[in-house]
Amino acid sequence: MVFNGAIKNSAYLSEQYQHIVRILGNDILGDKKMIIGLTQIKGVGYMFANSILQKLNINPNDDMGNLTSEQATSIENVIKDPKSADIPTWFWNRQKDVETGEDKHLVTSDFAFNVRNDIEREKGVFSWRGYRHMYGLKVRGQRTRCTGRKGGAVGVAKGGRVAPGKPGAPAAAGAESTAADGAEAGAATEDTTAEKKESPAAEKKEAPAAEKKETPKSEKK
Repeated sequence: MVFNGAIKNSAYLSEQYQHIVRILGNDILGDKKMIIGLTQIKGVGYMFANSILQKLNINPNDDMGNLTSEQATSIENVIKDPKSADIPTWFWNRQKDVETGEDKHLVTSDFAFNVRNDIEREKGVFSWRGYRHMYGLKVRGQRTRCTGRKGGAVGVAKGGRVAPGKPGAPAAAGAESTAADGAEAGAATEDTTAEKKESPAAEKKEAPAAEKKETPKSEKK
């Protein structure tokens, strides 16, 4: 069909198209590509999804909404039992299981359950990986000098007092002028305080001398 000069896929108008496709309990949008939509299932990666689509002869660039019910069930069966579709074991995510020794491919809740059990087992035997898991550190040998840190930033806080400038700088000259003004103001205040201290003593010393000079004149008269 043609809309505004562009060819549109008529699958959107057909009854076969599904806007949401449900595979293994996961709701996948119909407008996503096949290979991208299958990777939304926990435990299915890009390469594993590509191998499934190649085994079932499904176009990986087609939309998920164009899947038929038969194709959806066949995809589910291959994900549950990849050995039936002759997918090699090095594609599987659980090789040589600790308890059974078998090769498995885990998806959805089984994948998360086994990962959690593996971590708890490593913590229980106090292995080095278990210690790293307990303290929330990286386990697979990554660097931790510049990454993997938690909490706030650690370092010297910026700001504070401004460092004094060099002697020849103009800022220093201004500082010297302000210091000289402050020294002159301090000297002026010292002079005023000294005058205040000296003035009462001079008045006290002059008063008895005047009385001594005036008393003989009155006796002569």
